[in-house]
Amino acid sequence: MTAFRTLLQEGTDILRNAGIGEAGLDAWLLLEYASGKSRAWYYAHDKEEADPEIREVYLDACRKRAEHVPLQHLTHKAYFMEYEFYVDRNVLIPRQDTETLVEHARSILKTRTGSRILDMCTGSGCILISLLADKEDSFGTGTDISPGALEIARRNAQSIGVADRAVFAESDLFSGDVFQKKDGKEPEKYDMLISNPPYIPTEEIRGLMEEVRLHDPVLALDGREDGLYFYRAITHGAGQYLKCGGWLLYEIGCDQGADVAALMIQEGFVSVDVKQDLTGHDRVVMGQKPPGVFLHQEDEHV
Repeated sequence: MTAFRTLLQEGTDILRNAGIGEAGLDAWLLLEYASGKSRAWYYAHDKEEADPEIREVYLDACRKRAEHVPLQHLTHKAYFMEYEFYVDRNVLIPRQDTETLVEHARSILKTRTGSRILDMCTGSGCILISLLADKEDSFGTGTDISPGALEIARRNAQSIGVADRAVFAESDLFSGDVFQKKDGKEPEKYDMLISNPPYIPTEEIRGLMEEVRLHDPVLALDGREDGLYFYRAITHGAGQYLKCGGWLLYEIGCDQGADVAALMIQEGFVSVDVKQDLTGHDRVVMGQKPPGVFLHQEDEHV
C-alpha cells in the first residue's frame, strides 16, 4: 500500500507534468474528495497508508484532471457566494465574476420585502438560490431550456434550504408555460429579472480554454453571432413580466457594457448603469422599468 504523503506527491506529479496551473492545490482537493479526509487529518496522518480503493479513485481523478476535465466536475463541488453547489456537465460552473451580479442584486433587494425574482438561464441555480438564501421573505422562479440543468438547480435549492421558495421551470426564453395565461389569469410579474445568459460570440468559443470549451455546456456559452442575441430577446420581453419599478440585471462580457446598456435604453428602461467587477472590467448592466409606465402596449399596469 501507499502512504498518503506519497500518494499526494504522485497525484501532484501527474498534474504538473500535464501542465495544470495549480497542480499542488488541485492534487490536494482531489485527495480530499477521494479519501474524505480533511487537511488537518492529513497533516497528522500523512505517513498512514491509504486503502487501495482510495488510491484507485484518487489516481483516476488525477488522470482525468490531467486531461483538463474541470476540477469541479470531478468533485461535483463549486463554491459561490457563501454556499456550496453541486455541479456536473449539465451546468456552467459558477464563477467569481457572477458574484458581482449577485452583490448588486442584493443591494436592490435589501430594503424590499416579499420580493419575487425571475432568474432566466438559471443553470445550477446559483444566482437565484443565493438571493433567496439571503432574503428569507423572497420567492423566485428559475427557468432554463435544459432539463438536466433544472434537475441540478432543484438539487441545490434543496441542499441550501430554499426549495420551498423556489420554482424551476423549463422554458426557451419566454415560451414556457410559466409565462403563459392559466385559467384566465395573467402570468406572474416580478420585482426583479436577473440573468447570466450565454454571451460568447459563436466564433470565439473555439478559442476558449479547454476546461470551458470541451466541458461546459455549449448552450450556456453560445450567444450567437455577436454574443448579444439573448440580451436582445430578454430585454424586449422583460417589460411584460416585470412590475412597474422592477429591475432588470445582467452579467455581461467585459466588452459588452455599452451595447447592452443601449438595448435596455431602447426598450424604455431608466436608471441604466454599467457596473465593474473587482478587476475593473465591465461586468453588470442594470436598469429599471419606469414606475407607472408601460414599456410595451401589451404590458399591464401593476
